[in-house]
Amino acid sequence: MKVEVLYIEGCPNHRPAVDLVKSALEERGLSSAVIEVLINSVEQAESLAFLGSPTIRINGVDVEPALEKLSEFSFSCRTYTEHGKLSGIPSQNLIRQAIHQALE
Repeated sequence: MKVEVLYIEGCPNHRPAVDLVKSALEERGLSSAVIEVLINSVEQAESLAFLGSPTIRINGVDVEPALEKLSEFSFSCRTYTEHGKLSGIPSQNLIRQAIHQALE
């Protein structure tokens, strides 16, 4: 399983997002390494379809799969929405669901 956390320099949510991903993997007994990808430019953000920092992908799929079809990419912070609540990091539930989908 390929697990990536894409982020921009200075993102305050980068480390908490990595920690959430590692925790969710450990819950499932998985030892996949988390690949941290520093996004350095707008051009790199566009080429990697970066949706903002932090972006978490499991086997290339964003943990918010409904956003996969977006064509607007961002060299900035990201906001996650779940049950009408906004957060700078995805919920543990979103990460768990993405891991579950990747394992199917």
